[in-house]
Amino acid sequence: MKRKAITISENEEFLRQISQNVEFKDKNLTKEIQILEEYCKENSVLAMAAVQLGIPKRIIYVKNTDLEKINNASKEELNNDNEAKVLINPVMMKREGLTSYWESCASCLDYFGLVKRPYKIKIEYYDRNFQKKQEIIEGFPATVLSHEMDHLDGILHIDIAEKILIKKEEERRMFRNQKGNGYIIYQRTGKYEDLLIGLEKELNQ
Repeated sequence: MKRKAITISENEEFLRQISQNVEFKDKNLTKEIQILEEYCKENSVLAMAAVQLGIPKRIIYVKNTDLEKINNASKEELNNDNEAKVLINPVMMKREGLTSYWESCASCLDYFGLVKRPYKIKIEYYDRNFQKKQEIIEGFPATVLSHEMDHLDGILHIDIAEKILIKKEEERRMFRNQKGNGYIIYQRTGKYEDLLIGLEKELNQ
């Protein structure tokens, strides 16, 4: 039976729970990763947190993080493109820089939000073979991963968006391709939290 993404209109309370760590030798892990993989292959998503498919565990499946492809490839091409990266029990170790992007989400229907994220993150996680990894991720992939890691803590992009619109998928794509509405890099270095506070103060002056 194919899974559907849980949405805020169906069970927002479920989406807002804090997902549990995956235990070593979890007997259900392979099956749960397969559920995530099948969903991502069949849907136009960039990545997916397990909780969005009814599995409240700290698992993320990454499908597409190439912004040029996302902006220019056809829907069919995007569905066939798959990074197939699995992150288990990911931990955010460091955040630097500041960016913004109009984010959408399979669980948040047509709600479309402008969200500030770090330009660079350092994360630690286990891969699908439960091998521990550390990785530094820069640019748009850091936005995708930050969005999904929020899901593991019950945070939705609409909670932290400074602006929210309601747009269908094709409308969102057209909107992002308009000048000034794409992925914006404010700064590549510097502590993310300090930069975020500084920008907010500047905008409020």
